[in-house]
Formats: sequence, C-alpha cells, structure tokens
Amino acid sequence: MDLRLAGKTVLITGASQGIGAGLARAFAEEGCHLHLTARNIDNLSSLKSEILAAFPTVTVTLHPIDLTAPGACETLAEAAGDIDVLVNNAGAIPAGSLFDIDEAKWRAGWELKVYGYINLCRIYYPRMKAKGGGVIINNIGNGGEVCDPRYMAGAVGNASLMAFTRALGGSSLDDNIRVIGVNPGPVDTDRIYTMLKKRAQDVLGDATRYRELAAGYPLGRPAHVHEVTDLIVFLASFRSGYTSGTIVTVDGGIASRRSIV
Repeated sequence: MDLRLAGKTVLITGASQGIGAGLARAFAEEGCHLHLTARNIDNLSSLKSEILAAFPTVTVTLHPIDLTAPGACETLAEAAGDIDVLVNNAGAIPAGSLFDIDEAKWRAGWELKVYGYINLCRIYYPRMKAKGGGVIINNIGNGGEVCDPRYMAGAVGNASLMAFTRALGGSSLDDNIRVIGVNPGPVDTDRIYTMLKKRAQDVLGDATRYRELAAGYPLGRPAHVHEVTDLIVFLASFRSGYTSGTIVTVDGGIASRRSIV
C-alpha cells in the first residue's frame, strides 16, 4: 500500500528510545525526512546513524533539547521550520497512587507530556494552517481510559490529552489539519518492564515476578512496537484523510474489558 508519505517532513518528540525511535525508523522507511528531538544526544546520534545507513535518501536532523525548559518549544519550532507531520510522543508520567505522587512529581510529569503536547500544538497549528494543512498525532496512552488508581497522575494527564485532542481535532479539518490521538496499552519497551517490576513489588512483594503480571496481557504479551508505530504512520498518511478529532486505542482490548459484576 502506497501511503504517499515520501518526501514529507516529520517532527517526532521523545525520539531517542521506545515508540519514538520506532516511529523514526517507520517514517524513514516511507521516505520521510525527520526532525528528532529528545534529551539523550547519544541515543539520538546512534539512531540517526542507523537510519541513514538503512535509508540514505532521507535527511535526519537532531534537536537535543529539554522541552520543559522555558522557551524550548519555540526554540525547537524555529530550528525545525516547516513540517508536514507533528508526532507528540515525549514524556512519561510517573506511576503511583494519589499519595505516592507528590505535587512536585505530578507537575514535573505533566510539564513534558501534557503541557509539552499542548504547547507544540499551539505553535504548529497556525503554521500548518498557513502552509495549507498538516497532521498532528498525539501519542497518549490507554491510562486515560482505564483510570487505574495506581497510575493516578498518568490517568488524569492522559484523559486530559484525550479531551484536548478531540477538542482541537473536532473542527481542524476546516483548516485542512487532522488531529488524532493514539492510546497504546502496554508496549514492549523498557518503560513497561519498569512499571511491571514496581507493580510486582507492590502486589506480589517481589519485583522479579513481573513476568507473571505480563502473562495476563492479551496474547500473554505487551504490544510489539511496530503494532503501534505502523498505525501512527498510516494515520499520518492520506489513506486516513478523513480521520480527525478521535482517539485510536491499541491495547489488545484491555480498556474494553468490562464486567457487570
């Protein structure tokens, strides 16, 4: 299937690892030129070398920056210039109950993922409108649907981003801009195993038993990275040109597991 993404310019935040790095590879495979940002310059540099070796016709520009710093989003936008696709992916809100996550940790977690997403949308939406259109994809997380009290700050932050995405994307096609949210569930990255080990310690009293918890996932595993990144690349393409103001959940059905008892 030709997604007609070749030659498009894509900005991906949080691109140094996990889903972000997977997105960089996936968009490069489609012939997209990349602007990649994260705080870890070593990981970004290694990823750039890998991509250019595999896809020598694309360009990869690195922006090692802390998006929580004052003015950082504006600095990034000025450096990256015009883009066709923005993928907000940076940030990991800490797990824990209301009483585990104090105000400072709560605010720090939201600063990058919640406000970072909003600020980049605020900057790039008018630029895309002036250019004639574009796509904004917010990688959020099914925590906003499941509302686990042991992931309090993340559940509330993700739910906020879901509402933001729907509110912005509901009328954005009037400006030829599509705004879409993606809610991955557990994904085979370092982050999920860190969370599982903490949960295993809390629930089972032994962090090394985390695989017992992972066995309860659909198919007995977290999602493969490509099962999320391939969807995002498709959503960014003209093949999904009528999709906006909605959230697509990729969690094997976890958020839909409901019971009347």
